[in-house]
Amino acid sequence: MPVADSHATVSLALPVARYRLHFVAQEPLHLPAYAGSAWRGAFGHALKRLVCVTREPRCPDCLLYRSCSYPYLFETPPDPAVAALRKYPAAPHPFLLRPPVDTRRPLAAGEETILDLNLFGHGGRYLPYVIHALEQAAERGLGGHRGRLALTAVDQEDSADWTRIHQPGKPLTPQLPRIPEPPPVPNWLKLTFETPLRLAVDNDRITPETFRFTHLFGSLLRRISLLIAFHTDQLLEADFAALARAADAVPLIAVRLRWHDWSRYSSRQQTTVPMGGLVGTIELAGDGLEPFWPYLWLGQWTHAGKGAVMGLGGYRIETVSSAKSAV
Repeated sequence: MPVADSHATVSLALPVARYRLHFVAQEPLHLPAYAGSAWRGAFGHALKRLVCVTREPRCPDCLLYRSCSYPYLFETPPDPAVAALRKYPAAPHPFLLRPPVDTRRPLAAGEETILDLNLFGHGGRYLPYVIHALEQAAERGLGGHRGRLALTAVDQEDSADWTRIHQPGKPLTPQLPRIPEPPPVPNWLKLTFETPLRLAVDNDRITPETFRFTHLFGSLLRRISLLIAFHTDQLLEADFAALARAADAVPLIAVRLRWHDWSRYSSRQQTTVPMGGLVGTIELAGDGLEPFWPYLWLGQWTHAGKGAVMGLGGYRIETVSSAKSAV
C-alpha cells in the first residue's frame, strides 16, 4: 500500500452511520448476560432467510456470491481486481451490533429495550435489509426461551442528537452517513472500555498486567484499514510498520483495567465459548499522540479487538484541556 509520514495526522475516510432500534418485549424475556452474540446469530439467520434465493449450502459456490447482500455483510469476498486484498479470505463485517451493556435482568412483557447498529462505508446501502432482518429476528425470538420482541422505531444519530427515521408501516428516511472528524488532540485523555476488549499476540491473550498502548493501537490500525479497504472505494495511505514502531513507545499514564469473564454458547460448535476481556480505563498524555489520534477517535464507532461485530471492545473517550493527576 502507499506510504505516508507516520508522524502526520491522517484523515480516515470511513463513512459511519449509527442507528438505534427500539423494541418492546412481547412476553417475558431473559437474554444472555451480554446479548451481542445472540443478536448477531439471530440476525445472520434472518438475513439469509430473507435474501437467499438459490438455497446453496455454501455462499462461495453460489452464482450470486458477489452480488448478494448476505455474503457481503457476513462473508465479504475480496475484490480480485485489488491485488493488496487478495491475501484476505474475508473482511471485517461492515456492521456492528451493540445491545445494552448488561442484559442479565429479565424483561417483562411490554418493557422496552434497544439495540444500537453501526454501518460502515458501503454497508450503509443495505440499511433496509438490515432493519428488516433484525425485525424478523426479534419476532422469531431471542435467548434460550425464544422470547419475542416487536420493533417500534428506528432513530439515527446526528452529531450528539437522535432523529426518528422509521416506524413500522411508515417510510424509511435515513440521513447520509458521516465521517467522524476528530477534534484537536487533547492534552490528556481517558479511554473507558465499556464492553470486554479481547486482544491477543501470538495467540496469547492480553491481560491487565501485559496490556500496552501498542496492543490497542495495532488492533485499531488493522481493523480500520481493512474496513476502509473493503467497504469504501479507496485504500488507507499509511506507513503501517512505522506507526507500529512508534506506538510501541507510547507510555500509559494510568492503567485501571480488570479481566471480565463471560462466555457464550456457540450453536455452530455446540459448546460454550469463553469471551472474557478487559474492562476499565487507561489514561494517556496527548503530547506525541498526533499520528494515533484519528484511529483512537474513530475506534469509538468501530470498536477494537475480537468480537467487535457483536459489540465487544467498545470504549468512549473523555478529554480535558490540561494535564490532571492520574491518581
